Amino acid sequence: MVFSRRVRDSGLIDALEEGEAESFDGSVWRVVRDGRDPRHCGSSGGRWDDRTFDVLYTALERDGTIAEMYFHLSRGQPVFPSKIRYRIFELSISLSRLLRLSTLDDLEKIGLDVATYGQLSYIDRQHEYPRSQDIAETAQFLDFDGILVPNARWNCANIVVFCDHIESSAIQVTKDHGLIAWPAWRRDNIGSAN
Repeated sequence: MVFSRRVRDSGLIDALEEGEAESFDGSVWRVVRDGRDPRHCGSSGGRWDDRTFDVLYTALERDGTIAEMYFHLSRGQPVFPSKIRYRIFELSISLSRLLRLSTLDDLEKIGLDVATYGQLSYIDRQHEYPRSQDIAETAQFLDFDGILVPNARWNCANIVVFCDHIESSAIQVTKDHGLIAWPAWRRDNIGSAN
């Protein structure tokens, strides 16, 4: 499948160029299907990738990454899939040019409609993605190696790594924390998610 790139917003380029690149060396969390390498990058067309570059979605908190995956696995269905097997990993990442857009105010200043950020149903999620994808694509174009953004499902931040701007050694598995017990997690956390 071929994806065409829209013309970049010059105002967005200017705004992101004003952002200071910072380094990040620390732990993040990632949920992946059982048997998959948690360091594997992809271009799924999610909130922060338009399918023209590979990313690695991570969260700064364990429950943040689980809440994100729960949203995508449930897909608005009344019954959660019972045979789904996903693992939770703690990773160590090292970035030298991270762009911090850590609050909804930061995102609103660069044109994202924050009124619906993380609030739309699974079916309607694509209505809020075009601007966030533009933001990420522009940051990637400006040679940032990742962005720190608010998690849409939990009160924490996510780091989205732009995989073509890092060495493979910049992402290491610290610990495999095992299979996620979805029923227990849902019971303990559904009321806590954003």
